[in-house]
Amino acid sequence: MTKTFTYDDVIRYLYAETTQTENDQIVEALALDDDLMNFYLDSLEIKEQMNKIVRIPSDRSVQKIIHYSRQKTSKQSIALSC
Repeated sequence: MTKTFTYDDVIRYLYAETTQTENDQIVEALALDDDLMNFYLDSLEIKEQMNKIVRIPSDRSVQKIIHYSRQKTSKQSIALSC
């Protein structure tokens, strides 16, 4: 019996969330189904592009985090000294 794979299965395969048995079956399904293969190739390209995205927080965001951290550390120090 041949299992039908969905786009969700292909995404799981792309992110290595499938078993070895599933991997073998998905590879076979990709070879036999042009639509599934095109989806896989498009998804692979998108994944690679997303991995190149670098987000840098604004100085304001960093300062807010530092301020919060200092307040929390000060409150913990006071609580421990009581």
